[in-house]
Amino acid sequence: MRFGINTLDDFEFRGKTVLCRLDLNSPFDQTKKRLRDITRIKNCLPTIRELRDKSAKLVLLTHQGGDLEYQNFVSTKYHAEVISELLGYPVKFIDDVCGPAARKAIKNLKEGEILLLENVRYMAEEMTFFETKMRLSPAEQANTIVVKKLAPLGDVYVCEAFSAAHRSQPTLVGFPELLPSAMGRLFEKELEALTKIVENPEHPCIFLLGGAKVDDAFLIIDKVLQEGVADLVLTGGLVGNIMLLAKGVVLGEPSTNVIKKLNFEYLIDIAKQIQNKYTGKIMTPEDLAYAKNGERVEISTDSLPVERQLVDIGQNTIQIYQKEICKAKTIFINGPVGMYEMDSAELGTKTLWEKIASTSAFTLIGGGDSIAAASKYGLNGKFSFVSTGGGAMIRFVAGEELPVIKALKKSSLNFWHGN
Repeated sequence: MRFGINTLDDFEFRGKTVLCRLDLNSPFDQTKKRLRDITRIKNCLPTIRELRDKSAKLVLLTHQGGDLEYQNFVSTKYHAEVISELLGYPVKFIDDVCGPAARKAIKNLKEGEILLLENVRYMAEEMTFFETKMRLSPAEQANTIVVKKLAPLGDVYVCEAFSAAHRSQPTLVGFPELLPSAMGRLFEKELEALTKIVENPEHPCIFLLGGAKVDDAFLIIDKVLQEGVADLVLTGGLVGNIMLLAKGVVLGEPSTNVIKKLNFEYLIDIAKQIQNKYTGKIMTPEDLAYAKNGERVEISTDSLPVERQLVDIGQNTIQIYQKEICKAKTIFINGPVGMYEMDSAELGTKTLWEKIASTSAFTLIGGGDSIAAASKYGLNGKFSFVSTGGGAMIRFVAGEELPVIKALKKSSLNFWHGN
């Protein structure tokens, strides 16, 4: 047991039916009908392989897309094909979540066989809308259709879905109410790395926050500065722009309109309060860049506003941030500092990511865009830890008790070592 949760070391799996909830939600190419990125599948392979090698009858459950990202809402048959190829071992798939066909297939599994069920989001109770509107307790979620139909067939529940740990949905918190439960190897590594950042970071500790999910950044800034987790926060992207607006810098209508359209104006007052509270601990860009006729143009913040959208931090800011990065012994990264997908807007993210990857500091990078940028620049494997979590990672660092972690801890008490 670690962090109050059972691990795979706490169970004997031979001949046991294991219900393993993964998060394999991946970008999907609707034209070519294939997954565009299989990073999450690769990250879950050690747990899948270990359970198979321990002769479990392995039932995999995952979601793909949903009501908040309908463009990715497709069958998990594509995931079964990828897992089979990566494992070099056949993974069965059934076009059913918990109906008679799925239950029969589970009952017929032999030791070491793997079955992937259909997309759990095809069940209404697994949708985010259901979660946010119904607000069922874990005990109530244990009484939903998918859990009632599948739990009696399982001996052990394993959760390998840290990236969904901030969700309160039946296949995430309902099963632990009824079955002995454990976290997978990736889940365990996530908790270890994030706990190190929150509870025992080596100082100086820097948080680099950017990206488009600005509300995520503001969830943690006050927390990590107030508790002394972070010594300094470097900002870029929309986070940096909002911080500049809070300082009274006029960016220009195109950049301000982006913030308005995303309904982030309310964060300007919060940014002002935070900067007043933590003077000298939050760094904002001193220069920025915009694109003109496809070319990069840099401008000092003193020379703003500009009637073009700001897309990156400038070279002066890059140099200042690099100096701070070189001093750090712990670096937490969430969100690019510019629109790195554009050639004219990638300099900030590319340069800082490469600098961070070259340091001897403990470096943790998380969030979809941050990881995608690392992949773009060939930096996979160069960071100390890459977190699969986005919202879950942010909320954990912000001090929230995640629903799935709470459910697994409760199960570990109720079903000690599976007894």
